[in-house]
Amino acid sequence: MIDTIVARATPPGRGGVAIVRFSGTQAGHIATSIAGELPAPRHAALRTFVDANGDAIDSGLLLYFAAPNSFTGESVVELQCHGGPFVVDALLSRAVELGGRLAEPGEFSQRAFLNDRIDLAQAEAIADLIDASSQQAVRGAQRVLQGDFSTRIHQLTDQLIALRIYIEAALDFPEEEVDFLADQSIRDRLVGLIKDCDQLTESAHQGQLLRDGIKVVIGGSPNVGKSTLLNGLSGQQRALVTDIAGTTRDLIKESILINGMPLEIIDTAGLRETDDPVEQAGIALAEQAINNADLVLFITTADGLDVDRSKFQQLAPDAAIIEVVNKIDLRAESPRIEQQTGYESIYLSAKTGAGLPLLRGKIAEVAGYRPAEEGVFIARRRHLEALNKTAEAISVGNQSLLKYGAGELLAEELRLAQQYLGEITGEFSSDDLLGEIFSSFCIGK
Repeated sequence: MIDTIVARATPPGRGGVAIVRFSGTQAGHIATSIAGELPAPRHAALRTFVDANGDAIDSGLLLYFAAPNSFTGESVVELQCHGGPFVVDALLSRAVELGGRLAEPGEFSQRAFLNDRIDLAQAEAIADLIDASSQQAVRGAQRVLQGDFSTRIHQLTDQLIALRIYIEAALDFPEEEVDFLADQSIRDRLVGLIKDCDQLTESAHQGQLLRDGIKVVIGGSPNVGKSTLLNGLSGQQRALVTDIAGTTRDLIKESILINGMPLEIIDTAGLRETDDPVEQAGIALAEQAINNADLVLFITTADGLDVDRSKFQQLAPDAAIIEVVNKIDLRAESPRIEQQTGYESIYLSAKTGAGLPLLRGKIAEVAGYRPAEEGVFIARRRHLEALNKTAEAISVGNQSLLKYGAGELLAEELRLAQQYLGEITGEFSSDDLLGEIFSSFCIGK
């Protein structure tokens, strides 16, 4: 018998209403012991919730969802009570006394997945919907929750299965006069699969940017306007700005949105030679942050006293670098983007805000983010990794066919490709992966 889990399904703290949720074979028994007779499924009834002595804990609404027609696929009961923490704790304690167990993070969603109510991508979309930082992210998570992403995965899987059947039939009947493996349609279908997989990967990449964003680090010499730029991009006085070199000693972080894409922007200490041990520690933190960045804003002022660009290329060999020439207001220049040898420079004034829209647009461009793209769905890094592995397996199989006529190798690569796609929806998944995914969820979800 599967145990019954209980949890608060609303945020902790005080509120007008709280929801206590039960799921499992004993959900009905626990509910009737606390609230009396169950109402008809999916109907709300006003009840008094009582403790073991029959004394009232609270009054509220009781809802019952009969298995398998519930979110988890099990019998589910919800008590809607007043949102005081002592009321909720009393109801949870009573439910545990009656045989319930406090739920682990994400355990309700995990049971929904294990009972085939949702697939793994849809389960992840629940957490992504809760954590969404923009309206675009909300819409993207909703598309996954409604099954749009899974539908495209299944369509790609169906194409793989159909091609596998065709290939393996050719291998099983070698005595046939027709050489199936030389059929141009097989090669055309393989090319089509790779194209479809690339398109799906690009959509997933856009969704991953909507979900995770990028880490942007502002770096440069002292007094080039790094902190002023942070304040300008965030729209608030987040960092202290003075004319004294070395004012910024620690990392200052701010989260902002650019057209719906989240960014973690980090202001750092100015890079220079110094004997001050505190400033040296700040510079070490700055270099570490630059090394871990996805994108570095290399700030200069065109006055000849700036850190050389090669310094940042050494510190962040894998990061993109945008050169920002600041303080154009002091030189009566206009904001612009200039093409340099091998890179572009953005001329702006962090103090006046002139040119900041150019910088925001360039950040989105460098990140590969296209905010106007329709049909984007929220995706995770593991989805991208699985899609990349799928495309690679299909490509390897195609090359094996073209170079060696090796149908057996093609069939094996297509089998692997199908398995990688199955990892996205949870058809193939390890217990460790499930534990990692659901442990990041809220308790009660």
